[in-house]
Amino acid sequence: MDLSPHIQRLKARLTRLEDELASGVVFTIDPKRAQSLTKEHNKIKQLLRDWEQLLQTESELAKTKALINDPHHTDLAELAQQEIPTLEARRQQLHTAILLGILPPDENESRNTILEIRAGTGGHEAALFAADLFRMYSRYAERKGWKIEIHDISPSDLGGFKEIIFQVNGEDVFRTLRFESGVHRVQRVPATEAQGRIHTSTATVAVLPEAQEVDLVIKPEELRIEVCRASGPGGQGVNTTDSAVQVMHIPTGMIVRCQDSRSQIKNREKAISILRARLLQKKQSEEAAKYASARKAQVGTGDRNEKIRTYNYPQNRITDHRINFTLYNLSAFMDGDIEPLLQALLQDDIQRRLAQLETEPTAHL
Repeated sequence: MDLSPHIQRLKARLTRLEDELASGVVFTIDPKRAQSLTKEHNKIKQLLRDWEQLLQTESELAKTKALINDPHHTDLAELAQQEIPTLEARRQQLHTAILLGILPPDENESRNTILEIRAGTGGHEAALFAADLFRMYSRYAERKGWKIEIHDISPSDLGGFKEIIFQVNGEDVFRTLRFESGVHRVQRVPATEAQGRIHTSTATVAVLPEAQEVDLVIKPEELRIEVCRASGPGGQGVNTTDSAVQVMHIPTGMIVRCQDSRSQIKNREKAISILRARLLQKKQSEEAAKYASARKAQVGTGDRNEKIRTYNYPQNRITDHRINFTLYNLSAFMDGDIEPLLQALLQDDIQRRLAQLETEPTAHL
Protein backbone atom coordinates (compact mmCIF):
# COMPACT_ATOMS: atom_id res chain seq x y z
CA MET A 1 0.00 0.00 0.00
CA ASP A 2 1.29 3.41 -0.99
CA LEU A 3 1.70 5.53 2.14
CA SER A 4 2.84 8.67 0.32
CA PRO A 5 -0.61 10.37 0.28
CA HIS A 6 -0.93 9.85 4.03
CA ILE A 7 2.56 11.22 4.60
CA GLN A 8 1.77 14.32 2.53
CA ARG A 9 -1.33 14.94 4.65
CA LEU A 10 0.77 14.58 7.79
CA LYS A 11 3.28 17.14 6.49
CA ALA A 12 0.50 19.58 5.65
CA ARG A 13 -1.04 19.12 9.08
CA LEU A 14 2.36 19.65 10.72
CA THR A 15 2.75 22.99 8.93
CA ARG A 16 -0.67 24.16 10.14
CA LEU A 17 0.12 23.08 13.70
CA GLU A 18 3.47 24.88 13.70
CA ASP A 19 1.86 28.08 12.47
CA GLU A 20 -0.83 27.96 15.16
CA LEU A 21 1.58 27.11 17.97
CA ALA A 22 4.12 29.70 16.85
CA SER A 23 1.54 32.50 17.11
CA GLY A 24 1.23 31.82 20.83
CA VAL A 25 -2.42 32.89 20.90
CA VAL A 26 -3.76 29.44 21.68
CA PHE A 27 -1.61 29.22 24.83
CA THR A 28 -3.33 32.33 26.19
CA ILE A 29 -6.96 31.73 25.29
CA ASP A 30 -7.13 27.91 25.54
CA PRO A 31 -4.23 26.22 27.39
CA LYS A 32 -5.95 22.82 27.22
CA ARG A 33 -6.18 23.00 23.44
CA ALA A 34 -2.57 24.17 23.29
CA GLN A 35 -1.54 21.08 25.22
CA SER A 36 -3.50 18.85 22.82
CA LEU A 37 -1.97 20.54 19.75
CA THR A 38 1.54 20.21 21.19
CA LYS A 39 0.99 16.50 21.76
CA GLU A 40 -0.28 16.06 18.20
CA HIS A 41 2.68 18.05 16.86
CA ASN A 42 5.17 15.79 18.65
CA LYS A 43 3.38 12.68 17.43
CA ILE A 44 3.46 13.78 13.79
CA LYS A 45 7.14 14.74 14.00
CA GLN A 46 7.94 11.27 15.32
CA LEU A 47 5.92 9.65 12.53
CA LEU A 48 7.78 11.67 9.92
CA ARG A 49 11.11 10.66 11.50
CA ASP A 50 9.98 7.05 11.31
CA TRP A 51 9.11 7.59 7.64
CA GLU A 52 12.59 8.90 6.86
CA GLN A 53 14.14 5.95 8.70
CA LEU A 54 11.88 3.57 6.78
CA LEU A 55 13.03 4.98 3.44
CA GLN A 56 16.66 4.72 4.57
CA THR A 57 16.17 1.13 5.76
CA GLU A 58 14.51 0.13 2.49
CA SER A 59 17.43 1.65 0.58
CA GLU A 60 19.96 -0.24 2.72
CA LEU A 61 17.98 -3.44 2.27
CA ALA A 62 17.95 -3.08 -1.53
CA LYS A 63 21.73 -2.45 -1.60
CA THR A 64 22.37 -5.40 0.70
CA LYS A 65 20.31 -7.76 -1.46
CA ALA A 66 22.15 -6.53 -4.54
CA LEU A 67 25.48 -7.49 -2.95
CA ILE A 68 24.41 -11.12 -2.68
CA ASN A 69 24.20 -11.52 -6.46
CA ASP A 70 27.11 -9.22 -7.32
CA PRO A 71 29.95 -11.35 -8.76
CA HIS A 72 32.43 -8.57 -7.97
CA HIS A 73 31.74 -8.76 -4.21
CA THR A 74 31.50 -12.47 -3.47
CA ASP A 75 33.47 -11.93 -0.27
CA LEU A 76 30.65 -9.72 1.06
CA ALA A 77 27.77 -11.98 0.06
CA GLU A 78 27.78 -13.98 3.28
CA LEU A 79 27.85 -10.85 5.45
CA ALA A 80 25.04 -9.34 3.39
CA GLN A 81 22.94 -12.47 3.81
CA GLN A 82 23.33 -12.27 7.57
CA GLU A 83 22.32 -8.61 7.65
CA ILE A 84 19.08 -9.02 5.69
CA PRO A 85 16.90 -10.44 8.53
CA THR A 86 17.84 -7.53 10.79
CA LEU A 87 17.02 -4.96 8.11
CA GLU A 88 13.73 -6.67 7.25
CA ALA A 89 12.70 -6.76 10.91
CA ARG A 90 13.57 -3.06 11.23
CA ARG A 91 11.57 -2.23 8.12
CA GLN A 92 8.53 -4.13 9.43
CA GLN A 93 8.76 -2.42 12.80
CA LEU A 94 8.88 1.06 11.27
CA HIS A 95 6.15 0.26 8.76
CA THR A 96 3.80 -0.93 11.52
CA ALA A 97 4.55 2.12 13.69
CA ILE A 98 3.72 4.45 10.79
CA LEU A 99 0.50 2.63 9.96
CA LEU A 100 -0.67 2.76 13.57
CA GLY A 101 0.16 6.48 13.68
CA ILE A 102 -1.83 7.22 10.53
CA LEU A 103 -4.96 5.46 11.76
CA PRO A 104 -7.39 7.21 14.12
CA PRO A 105 -6.46 6.25 17.69
CA ASP A 106 -8.57 3.82 19.69
CA GLU A 107 -9.12 5.16 23.21
CA ASN A 108 -8.99 1.59 24.56
CA GLU A 109 -5.55 0.68 23.18
CA SER A 110 -3.59 1.97 26.14
CA ARG A 111 -5.88 0.49 28.79
CA ASN A 112 -5.02 -2.49 30.94
CA THR A 113 -7.01 -5.56 29.89
CA ILE A 114 -9.23 -8.17 31.46
CA LEU A 115 -9.27 -11.66 29.96
CA GLU A 116 -12.06 -14.12 30.71
CA ILE A 117 -11.46 -17.74 29.74
CA ARG A 118 -14.31 -20.24 30.09
CA ALA A 119 -14.59 -23.91 29.26
CA GLY A 120 -16.97 -24.45 26.35
CA THR A 121 -18.09 -27.65 24.63
CA GLY A 122 -16.25 -30.77 25.74
CA GLY A 123 -16.64 -31.30 29.49
CA HIS A 124 -13.44 -32.01 31.43
CA GLU A 125 -11.28 -31.72 28.32
CA ALA A 126 -12.66 -28.22 27.65
CA ALA A 127 -11.72 -27.21 31.21
CA LEU A 128 -8.20 -28.59 30.74
CA PHE A 129 -7.88 -26.65 27.49
CA ALA A 130 -9.02 -23.46 29.27
CA ALA A 131 -6.16 -23.99 31.73
CA ASP A 132 -3.75 -24.49 28.81
CA LEU A 133 -4.85 -21.19 27.29
CA PHE A 134 -4.34 -19.39 30.59
CA ARG A 135 -0.83 -20.82 30.79
CA MET A 136 -0.16 -19.74 27.18
CA TYR A 137 -1.20 -16.13 27.85
CA SER A 138 0.71 -16.11 31.14
CA ARG A 139 3.92 -17.20 29.41
CA TYR A 140 3.42 -14.60 26.71
CA ALA A 141 2.86 -11.92 29.35
CA GLU A 142 6.16 -12.92 30.97
CA ARG A 143 7.94 -12.44 27.65
CA LYS A 144 6.42 -8.96 27.30
CA GLY A 145 7.14 -7.91 30.86
CA TRP A 146 3.42 -7.59 31.67
CA LYS A 147 1.90 -8.32 35.07
CA ILE A 148 -1.03 -10.69 35.66
CA GLU A 149 -3.54 -10.36 38.48
CA ILE A 150 -6.15 -13.11 38.92
CA HIS A 151 -9.63 -11.77 39.76
CA ASP A 152 -11.67 -14.99 39.92
CA ILE A 153 -11.07 -18.66 39.32
CA SER A 154 -13.31 -21.73 39.23
CA PRO A 155 -11.23 -24.96 39.03
CA SER A 156 -12.52 -28.22 37.58
CA ASP A 157 -12.13 -31.71 39.05
CA LEU A 158 -9.17 -32.75 36.88
CA GLY A 159 -7.02 -29.65 37.28
CA GLY A 160 -8.53 -27.48 34.58
CA PHE A 161 -10.60 -24.31 34.83
CA LYS A 162 -14.32 -23.98 34.36
CA GLU A 163 -13.61 -20.27 34.35
CA ILE A 164 -10.73 -17.92 35.08
CA ILE A 165 -10.80 -14.13 34.97
CA PHE A 166 -7.56 -12.18 35.17
CA GLN A 167 -6.19 -8.74 34.45
CA VAL A 168 -3.09 -8.04 32.38
CA ASN A 169 -1.27 -4.78 33.09
CA GLY A 170 1.38 -3.39 30.77
CA GLU A 171 2.06 -1.34 27.66
CA ASP A 172 -0.35 -1.73 24.71
CA VAL A 173 -1.94 -4.85 26.21
CA PHE A 174 -5.38 -4.34 24.69
CA ARG A 175 -3.95 -3.43 21.29
CA THR A 176 -1.95 -6.66 21.29
CA LEU A 177 -4.50 -9.13 22.68
CA ARG A 178 -7.80 -7.75 21.40
CA PHE A 179 -8.00 -10.26 18.54
CA GLU A 180 -7.89 -13.24 20.91
CA SER A 181 -11.60 -12.85 21.60
CA GLY A 182 -13.76 -15.72 20.43
CA VAL A 183 -14.06 -19.50 20.43
CA HIS A 184 -10.80 -21.47 20.51
CA ARG A 185 -11.08 -25.10 19.33
CA VAL A 186 -8.70 -27.90 20.31
CA GLN A 187 -8.34 -31.28 18.60
CA ARG A 188 -6.34 -33.84 20.55
CA VAL A 189 -6.44 -37.15 22.41
CA PRO A 190 -7.47 -36.38 25.99
CA ALA A 191 -5.45 -37.87 28.85
CA THR A 192 -8.64 -39.63 30.00
CA GLU A 193 -9.23 -41.27 26.58
CA ALA A 194 -8.37 -44.99 26.74
CA GLN A 195 -9.02 -45.72 23.04
CA GLY A 196 -6.71 -43.01 21.70
CA ARG A 197 -9.51 -41.19 19.89
CA ILE A 198 -9.18 -37.53 18.99
CA HIS A 199 -11.72 -35.30 20.73
CA THR A 200 -12.78 -31.79 19.78
CA SER A 201 -13.41 -29.30 22.58
CA THR A 202 -13.65 -25.54 22.91
CA ALA A 203 -12.97 -22.70 25.29
CA THR A 204 -14.14 -19.10 24.95
CA VAL A 205 -11.92 -16.07 25.44
CA ALA A 206 -13.19 -12.53 26.04
CA VAL A 207 -10.70 -9.64 25.93
CA LEU A 208 -12.06 -6.48 27.48
CA PRO A 209 -10.44 -3.11 28.19
CA GLU A 210 -10.38 -2.29 31.87
CA ALA A 211 -13.30 -0.06 32.73
CA GLN A 212 -12.06 3.42 33.49
CA GLU A 213 -13.22 5.47 36.42
CA VAL A 214 -16.06 7.56 35.14
CA ASP A 215 -15.01 11.19 35.07
CA LEU A 216 -18.15 13.27 35.00
CA VAL A 217 -17.94 16.90 33.97
CA ILE A 218 -21.07 19.06 33.93
CA LYS A 219 -20.65 22.26 31.97
CA PRO A 220 -22.58 25.36 33.11
CA GLU A 221 -24.14 25.78 29.68
CA GLU A 222 -25.65 22.28 29.99
CA LEU A 223 -27.81 23.33 32.94
CA ARG A 224 -31.11 25.20 32.97
CA ILE A 225 -31.80 26.48 36.49
CA GLU A 226 -35.20 27.85 37.50
CA VAL A 227 -36.37 29.16 40.86
CA CYS A 228 -39.91 29.13 42.17
CA ARG A 229 -41.87 29.41 45.39
CA ALA A 230 -41.63 26.38 47.64
CA SER A 231 -44.88 24.54 48.33
CA GLY A 232 -46.20 22.19 50.95
CA PRO A 233 -45.62 22.05 54.70
CA GLY A 234 -42.40 23.37 56.07
CA GLY A 235 -43.10 25.98 58.65
CA GLN A 236 -43.51 29.71 58.63
CA GLY A 237 -42.07 31.40 55.59
CA VAL A 238 -41.46 28.30 53.48
CA ASN A 239 -43.86 29.34 50.73
CA THR A 240 -43.38 33.07 50.94
CA THR A 241 -39.95 33.21 49.19
CA ASP A 242 -38.68 31.96 45.85
CA SER A 243 -36.31 29.41 47.42
CA ALA A 244 -37.20 26.20 45.52
CA VAL A 245 -34.79 25.34 42.72
CA GLN A 246 -35.30 23.16 39.66
CA VAL A 247 -32.25 22.08 37.68
CA MET A 248 -32.49 20.43 34.26
CA HIS A 249 -29.55 18.75 32.52
CA ILE A 250 -30.24 19.79 28.92
CA PRO A 251 -28.34 16.95 27.10
CA THR A 252 -30.23 14.21 28.94
CA GLY A 253 -33.44 16.00 29.98
CA MET A 254 -32.91 14.86 33.57
CA ILE A 255 -34.62 17.17 36.11
CA VAL A 256 -33.99 17.58 39.83
CA ARG A 257 -36.09 19.82 42.10
CA CYS A 258 -35.07 20.79 45.63
CA GLN A 259 -36.92 22.91 48.23
CA ASP A 260 -35.58 21.49 51.49
CA SER A 261 -33.92 24.71 52.61
CA ARG A 262 -35.17 28.28 52.84
CA SER A 263 -31.93 29.27 51.11
CA GLN A 264 -32.08 29.35 47.36
CA ILE A 265 -28.30 28.92 47.20
CA LYS A 266 -28.35 25.79 49.36
CA ASN A 267 -31.22 24.29 47.37
CA ARG A 268 -29.35 25.02 44.17
CA GLU A 269 -26.18 23.32 45.46
CA LYS A 270 -28.12 20.30 46.69
CA ALA A 271 -30.07 19.95 43.43
CA ILE A 272 -26.86 20.03 41.39
CA SER A 273 -25.29 17.52 43.77
CA ILE A 274 -28.22 15.14 43.34
CA LEU A 275 -28.16 15.65 39.58
CA ARG A 276 -24.43 14.86 39.47
CA ALA A 277 -24.98 11.65 41.45
CA ARG A 278 -27.78 10.52 39.13
CA LEU A 279 -25.79 11.32 36.00
CA LEU A 280 -22.78 9.49 37.40
CA GLN A 281 -24.89 6.43 38.15
CA LYS A 282 -26.34 6.58 34.62
CA LYS A 283 -22.90 6.82 33.05
CA GLN A 284 -21.55 3.96 35.18
CA SER A 285 -24.52 1.80 34.22
CA GLU A 286 -23.91 2.54 30.55
CA GLU A 287 -20.23 1.61 30.97
CA ALA A 288 -21.18 -1.67 32.68
CA ALA A 289 -23.74 -2.44 29.96
CA LYS A 290 -21.16 -1.77 27.25
CA TYR A 291 -18.71 -4.08 29.03
CA ALA A 292 -21.30 -6.87 29.27
CA SER A 293 -22.37 -6.40 25.67
CA ALA A 294 -18.77 -6.61 24.46
CA ARG A 295 -18.27 -9.85 26.40
CA LYS A 296 -21.40 -11.43 24.93
CA ALA A 297 -20.53 -10.37 21.39
CA GLN A 298 -17.01 -11.76 21.66
CA VAL A 299 -17.66 -15.29 22.89
CA GLY A 300 -20.98 -16.19 21.28
CA THR A 301 -22.36 -19.52 22.48
CA GLY A 302 -19.05 -21.37 22.58
CA ASP A 303 -20.07 -23.87 19.89
CA ARG A 304 -17.40 -25.47 17.69
CA ASN A 305 -18.78 -23.87 14.52
CA GLU A 306 -18.09 -20.39 15.94
CA LYS A 307 -14.34 -21.07 16.17
CA ILE A 308 -11.79 -18.38 15.41
CA ARG A 309 -8.80 -20.71 15.82
CA THR A 310 -7.97 -24.41 15.85
CA TYR A 311 -5.22 -26.07 17.88
CA ASN A 312 -4.59 -29.46 16.26
CA TYR A 313 -2.18 -31.54 18.34
CA PRO A 314 -1.77 -34.56 16.01
CA GLN A 315 -0.69 -32.22 13.19
CA ASN A 316 1.31 -29.84 15.44
CA ARG A 317 -0.78 -27.09 13.82
CA ILE A 318 -2.40 -23.79 14.79
CA THR A 319 -4.77 -22.23 12.27
CA ASP A 320 -6.47 -18.87 12.66
CA HIS A 321 -9.55 -19.10 10.47
CA ARG A 322 -10.14 -15.34 10.23
CA ILE A 323 -7.00 -14.68 8.21
CA ASN A 324 -6.20 -18.23 7.02
CA PHE A 325 -2.90 -18.16 8.88
CA THR A 326 -1.25 -21.45 9.87
CA LEU A 327 1.78 -22.30 11.99
CA TYR A 328 3.34 -25.69 12.70
CA ASN A 329 4.93 -25.14 16.10
CA LEU A 330 2.13 -25.96 18.51
CA SER A 331 4.30 -26.84 21.52
CA ALA A 332 6.17 -23.51 21.34
CA PHE A 333 2.93 -21.66 20.69
CA MET A 334 1.29 -23.10 23.79
CA ASP A 335 4.40 -22.08 25.72
CA GLY A 336 3.73 -18.44 24.89
CA ASP A 337 5.39 -18.00 21.48
CA ILE A 338 2.29 -16.41 19.96
CA GLU A 339 3.81 -13.16 18.66
CA PRO A 340 3.91 -14.15 14.94
CA LEU A 341 0.17 -14.83 14.88
CA LEU A 342 -0.66 -11.70 16.88
CA GLN A 343 1.40 -9.61 14.45
CA ALA A 344 -0.39 -11.19 11.47
CA LEU A 345 -3.76 -10.33 13.01
CA LEU A 346 -2.59 -6.77 13.73
CA GLN A 347 -1.37 -6.30 10.15
CA ASP A 348 -4.68 -7.58 8.78
CA ASP A 349 -6.61 -5.17 11.00
CA ILE A 350 -4.38 -2.27 9.97
CA GLN A 351 -4.88 -2.97 6.27
CA ARG A 352 -8.66 -3.14 6.64
CA ARG A 353 -8.79 0.07 8.67
CA LEU A 354 -6.54 1.85 6.17
CA ALA A 355 -8.76 0.75 3.29
CA GLN A 356 -11.76 2.13 5.15
CA LEU A 357 -9.92 5.37 5.94
CA GLU A 358 -9.15 5.93 2.26
CA THR A 359 -12.84 5.76 1.37
CA GLU A 360 -13.82 8.40 3.91
CA PRO A 361 -14.25 11.99 2.67
CA THR A 362 -12.00 13.42 5.37
CA ALA A 363 -8.79 11.71 6.39
CA HIS A 364 -7.43 11.44 9.91
CA LEU A 365 -5.10 14.31 10.84
